[in-house]
Amino acid sequence: MAKAPADTIKYNVYAEITIDGVVEKPDVVGALFGQSEGLLGEELELRDLQKTGRIGRIEVDIKTKAGKSTGTVIVPSSLDMVETSIIAATIETVDRVGPCNAHIRVTNVVDARNSKRKLMAERAKEILKKLMHEEIPESMELVEEVRKSVQLSEITIYKGLPAGPAVEESDSIILVEGRADVLALLRCGIKNAVAVGGTNIPKTVAELSRSKTAIAFLDGDRGGDIILKELTQTSDIDFVARAPPGKEVEDLGKKEIIMALRKKIPTDQARNGQGRKGEFKDEWKGEFKEAVEPQEPEVNPQDLMPELASVKGRLNAKLYDRERKVIAEVEIKDLINTLGTVQPAYIVLDGIITQRLVDAASRAQVKALIGVNTASDIKSTYGITVLTEGQDIPRV
Repeated sequence: MAKAPADTIKYNVYAEITIDGVVEKPDVVGALFGQSEGLLGEELELRDLQKTGRIGRIEVDIKTKAGKSTGTVIVPSSLDMVETSIIAATIETVDRVGPCNAHIRVTNVVDARNSKRKLMAERAKEILKKLMHEEIPESMELVEEVRKSVQLSEITIYKGLPAGPAVEESDSIILVEGRADVLALLRCGIKNAVAVGGTNIPKTVAELSRSKTAIAFLDGDRGGDIILKELTQTSDIDFVARAPPGKEVEDLGKKEIIMALRKKIPTDQARNGQGRKGEFKDEWKGEFKEAVEPQEPEVNPQDLMPELASVKGRLNAKLYDRERKVIAEVEIKDLINTLGTVQPAYIVLDGIITQRLVDAASRAQVKALIGVNTASDIKSTYGITVLTEGQDIPRV
């Protein structure tokens, strides 16, 4: 008898057989062929199907006890699902094996390809693990290398000082100690930083501080205290932000940088950066004085419409506090992520105001969004004022 190649078998038909007498395996196989002959026509003749390999070698396992034989029958099939089911039903019609009465009941039809699928799934898991642990980190390193390369290409020189590319056109500047600090801010998408280069403050910094809102962002150590003292004596510093105690700006992550800038305080309250819980030490008088919380001015979002011209064509967004002071300037692609750590009062952006942006702005307690246009699918502004060049959307 021909045997179907194992790789062509699609299904295995499992059956239980009970015989009132003592028989051998060939008797059972002969009964299956003999009693099914002529039932299904030439195309599904069991003997012919086995000759052509569409039915594999029939396996019979018989045990005899007390004059009765019981066992199992397995019929491998490379036929399709319908034809295999017909063969299974045909097997159950066999009622005699030799001179003995018999009863056959099909217990299951199993897709023989499941084992292959399981092997494929296990192998796929192994390949995926290898890809995640070995290949992906290399890809991420490549992405990081390209990102750093782009950031390095963005750093510029402003009148001899390392700076971000947006210093000249920005309304505000962030004064940091060195080139590495400028790069750290560039990694966060903040492009209006200028390095002062140490305690010998250049005249360029003093000139910039008089024409723009100046934020000193310094290390959380004694060196930062010294530079801040020099800055307050030579330049017009509006706000002070500090790295956490003992840390340097260049070592901070994106979230830490954004949080430090968010917590900036007016210069006259900061002095040497020793502020704590609403009190700030005055090293010149050797005493503590209570910080006075400035009253929030009334701001009409419409007054910020002219600021749209300062970001148009640059794909940037400006984030303003409640006093209309610029907190940060970031790329549009980083805006929603930035809102996860910063809570500006007003945002002016060179882009389309979408529902996703409105949702993020609502969570950050933003009062107004000013953009080039709005998406058509905005359903709710959560009470945020949304303004564009040609129209405004009422609060909903």
